[in-house]
Formats: sequence, C-alpha cells, structure tokens
Amino acid sequence: MLEWDKTEVSNLAGEISLLGGLVLWAMTVPRIRRAAFEVFFYTHYLYIVFIVFFVFHVGMVHTSIVLPGFYLFLLDRYLRILQSRCHVRLLSARVLPCDSLELNFSKTHGLTYNPTSVIFINVPSISHLQWHPFTVTSNSNLEPKKLSVVIKSEGSWSQKLYQMLSSSSIDRLNVSVEGPYGPASTNYLRYETLVMVCGGSGITPFISIIRDLIYHNTTFKRTTPKVLLICAFKNSSSLSMLDLILPLSGTPSGISNIHIQIEAFITRDKEPKPRNPNHHARTIWFKPHPSDAPISAVLGPNHWLWLGAIISSSFIMYLVIIGIINRCYIYPIEQNMKEEFSNPLKSLLNMLVICIGIGVTCSAAFVWNKKKNGKEATEVENMDGTSPSVSPDSMTWCNVGREMESLPYQSLAEATNVHYGERPDLKRMILEHKDEESSVGILVSGPRKMRQEVAAICASGLAKNFHFESISFSW
Repeated sequence: MLEWDKTEVSNLAGEISLLGGLVLWAMTVPRIRRAAFEVFFYTHYLYIVFIVFFVFHVGMVHTSIVLPGFYLFLLDRYLRILQSRCHVRLLSARVLPCDSLELNFSKTHGLTYNPTSVIFINVPSISHLQWHPFTVTSNSNLEPKKLSVVIKSEGSWSQKLYQMLSSSSIDRLNVSVEGPYGPASTNYLRYETLVMVCGGSGITPFISIIRDLIYHNTTFKRTTPKVLLICAFKNSSSLSMLDLILPLSGTPSGISNIHIQIEAFITRDKEPKPRNPNHHARTIWFKPHPSDAPISAVLGPNHWLWLGAIISSSFIMYLVIIGIINRCYIYPIEQNMKEEFSNPLKSLLNMLVICIGIGVTCSAAFVWNKKKNGKEATEVENMDGTSPSVSPDSMTWCNVGREMESLPYQSLAEATNVHYGERPDLKRMILEHKDEESSVGILVSGPRKMRQEVAAICASGLAKNFHFESISFSW
C-alpha cells in the first residue's frame, strides 16, 4: 500500500487521490451541503489533490483519457480568477421594505447575456472568500449600460449586506464579480402563451424574461407571448418585488402593448395593511472611484473566437515545450543511463507545462482585451455622469422617478390583481389554458413543493399543449 513505483503504477498516489475524492464526495451529503455550505465549498478544493495524485498514479499516457475535460476546466478557472481580481463599479442600490435589494452595476456595451443568467458576487467588506450566485434581472439590450441583480435577505451574508445598505449612508462599496453565465438560448419566445409560477424570491428569473419581452416588443415590434405571472408572497411588503419588473430608468412607453397579467397572492395577510411612511423603497447612489471598472466580458465581445485561440495556442505551446523537454532532457538520460525516466517526474513536468501554457495565453488575451475595454469604460464613465440631481440619501428620489415614468408603472399596476389571505389554485389557473390551440410554456421558480405541484399538473395528461420548465435555486 505504501509503494510508489517510479516506472509503474503508484499505489500510494492512487490511495491519496482516492482518499481526497472520498472526502469530497462525503461533503456533498445534503445535510452537510445545506447546513454547513462553507465546509462543503472549501473541501471541494480537494479536487486539486484528487487530480494531481491521479496523474501521479496512472501517468500522463492514461491521463489523456480525461485530459480534455481537465484542460478546459483549468482554463476556465484561471479566466475566472483573472476576472474576479478587478473591482466593478456599483451605480446604485434600490432598498425594498421586504428585506430585499436591487444592485445596479455599470457594464460595457459589448457585454451581452441571456435572460435567467447568473453572476457571482463578492463583497470584501463582508467576506473576502464568500462568492454567492444571483440571477441577473436586467436585459443587456434594454439596459445596455447597466446590469442588475436582486438579493433577498435570507442568509447571514445577504443579511449583512442589506443591513449595511439600509442603515448607513455609504457612498461606495467594493464589489467583485464573476460572470455572467447563462443559457445559450431563450426557448420561451417560441410559445404563444407563458404561464410563470413563482414563490417569494423565485420571481427574479422571471423579471429578466419580462424585460426581454419588453425589449423585443418595443424595439422590433415583434409579437411576444401573452404572459400570466402567478406569484405567491408571505407578506404585503413583498409586493414591492413587483416594482422590480421595470428598470429603475429608461422603461419604454410602449410597455402597454405587452399582454401581461399578474396575479399576486398574499398568504399571511388577510387584508391590505396601511403603509408605514418609514418603510418604503429608496434608492442609494454611489460615487464613482477611479479603481472601479464597468463589468465586461473577460475576453471581450468576441469571446468565443478568443477562447478558441487560447485553447489551440496553449495546447500547441504545451506540445512544443514538452516535445523539446523529451528530446533534449528525458531522451538523453534514458539513452545514457539505460533505464526508464521516472514516471512521477514526467507527470510533474507535463502538469507544469500545461499550467504555463494556459497561464501565458490566458494572461495575454486578458491584458489585450482589458486595454480595449478600458476605452469603452471611459465612455461609460462619461455617460454615467448623468446621475439624478437628488441627493443619494434622499428618500424622495423614487417618487420623482415614478412621476417621470408614470405611464409604464400605471400600465403594470392596471395589469395586477392582489389576493389576500389565500393561496393560488394552480391547477385551475394552469388548466384554463389547456384548450388553447397554441403552445403554452409553463415555467415555475420557487419552493420544491410548488415546483412538484406544477410538474404534476403538467404531467397529468389533461393537456397536450403544455411545455414544462423548472428553475431551482436549491443546491
């Protein structure tokens, strides 16, 4: 068991790799993963031990079986590290009375993404190590200079962020991001009707979909699906989440052409509660800082071309360098000493050369695109100088914005029905569309019971025109 053969399979290296993999696997048990997420997250860095000693165990020849996946993962991981080292510019934060907030970041015009994309956010003042994924609610075409996310104050990290922004008048917040990452296509545009069912913060991916529909309808005059949004909230204060459906500014006046119906259900409050003047949405505007930059694609707008160039050039570099090492270093030793070169040392040299090839090519591409993005970032900063004249600490700025954009908000309010003290009858509301000749997309985002209930309705066979899709935030 303790044998580490220099020319054959190494038993000890395989046992170390297996032990690292078993610990990594054990930490994925749901009870550990959900109750002690940081333990689950940080033990997954044992993948380094697993892979390195796996290579030592079987040698580089047999490692070629899994080399493509390992190679692409290593390349992607290094690009994410490069992107996460930069601080991005946070424009504003919209603080809601339902313990939620919307963060609005500056972004370059060349950064595009699809609805329901996800971005990872790190706030060093809360934790240098914690990265949390959030759904992007903005639309890259409707809001070409801004990227928005909605954060519900539920965990310790998000609670600290909400308290920091709601209780103090800070003028700047250091934030780093990774992404956004998202689906390759938007299949919901093919449906004639969209029924979107959500609970609580599950509304966030649907905000991005609705904004995308607004863009297609108002810009291209394209016929978009009819939308029925069924949302369930615990308290009346959560109705403020519906205000996030429209952007903070720049909402097209043609939103009234969108066929949208919102059915909001408040499960715990039996009747509307009087508004507390101390509990209303407010917007905080942050001051720009020279070290902050708009969010941009790590490899620029033509990232697929750059990614292909990096993969090919780094692998060619690896082949050339390892070929030179074999011809000029390993082969002469084997010829002179009449014995086979150490397999662990060969494996180590191969891993080092792979890392060098990926590091050099990725760094060169990142620096090149960063210079190009710098020019666009300067243009974005000049444009961002048009912030509202109202003080960032003012509690009335949102009211000013509402008066300026009264038509879009009025159209949204007219399309909203609020039901107090009851839960949605999902079966009745969904099956109302079973006799339609057109295809109906059923999208659900929320608690597991809600997702299972909607899935059971769609799988019951009572309708043939339903197309089910589930969006889950659980790990």
